[in-house]
Amino acid sequence: MTQPAHHPRSPRRGWLTMLGALLCVGTLGVTLAVGLYRSPADQAGADRVPVTRTPGTAAPALAGRTLDGDVFDLAKLRGRVVLVNVFASWCAPCRAELPLLVEAQRRWSEQGLQLVGLAVRDSDDATRSLLREAGAEDLLVLADPTGGMAVDWGTRGVPETFVVDQAGRVAHWAQGQVTRGWLEQRVAPLLAT
Repeated sequence: MTQPAHHPRSPRRGWLTMLGALLCVGTLGVTLAVGLYRSPADQAGADRVPVTRTPGTAAPALAGRTLDGDVFDLAKLRGRVVLVNVFASWCAPCRAELPLLVEAQRRWSEQGLQLVGLAVRDSDDATRSLLREAGAEDLLVLADPTGGMAVDWGTRGVPETFVVDQAGRVAHWAQGQVTRGWLEQRVAPLLAT
């Protein structure tokens, strides 16, 4: 009885198989992550056009209830530079950058800077707890429990930061955690004008 000839497996074929498997797993991971991130507000707002991140674009409307129960309207801050930070208490990079943003607000408030936090898909209690931990209880924060306001601004995640100039235009935008250098390069020059 003869045995079938054994053909050794080609190293190239094994490598290609492994690469294909990794691509499938990676694609599945990204698909799941995006699917998990999308809230009902995201899905309902899927036909909305996100804010253009081109310098000079008018900032979208931003109005609502603050954590203190006051009414806020971004349009009333015309003439000031506004730093709009989209964050959540459950976001590690948001927690890491918050002290830097609060420091910028305190440093430049007399020159016309106003920091506005937009707490996305978070409870008021969790947001207040984060602000206490960061020593930022005086920060102006709007609650956005459904994420609808963040969607109107075209955000895709947290944190994201928008710099709105004195004329109410988006001057700069950052996706992810900002740095002291980023703030120095983008906010300080606007305050000098």
